[in-house]
Amino acid sequence: MLIKQISVFVENQPGRLSRLTRTLAQNDISIIAISISDTVDFGILRCLVDDPDKAERVLKESGFTASMTRVLAVELEDVPGGLADVLDELSAAEINVAYVYSFTRTRRGKALILFKVDDSEKAVAALQKKDVRILCMQDIEKEFEQAL
Repeated sequence: MLIKQISVFVENQPGRLSRLTRTLAQNDISIIAISISDTVDFGILRCLVDDPDKAERVLKESGFTASMTRVLAVELEDVPGGLADVLDELSAAEINVAYVYSFTRTRRGKALILFKVDDSEKAVAALQKKDVRILCMQDIEKEFEQAL
């Protein structure tokens, strides 16, 4: 149920992000979802790609500091309060959310949100109890294709 996410340390320098994305493109790796958080000197790029193992390898070979983590991909209603409802369930189960970000292409009426939590198994169990749909990578690939 957890999705492989690539995290990359990116220095805040002109062209560094371009080089990173070009490296993925030259290796035929598609970015499905992306988030970047920054400080003055560096940023952390987090993304879902269509081949995470290959992405991690080629980024490291190209001199980037990259790692793989696992995140939850959750489908929720794209309405006011949809995200709040899922966060309420995680809060009630005493699960800490480190960060969230969303997909750019989704089915109408649905939002796909990625969650990094401190206890993935507990989060999955709590959300499934409330009939929240948690996606696997095959689901994401299907959603991505349908949204094109």
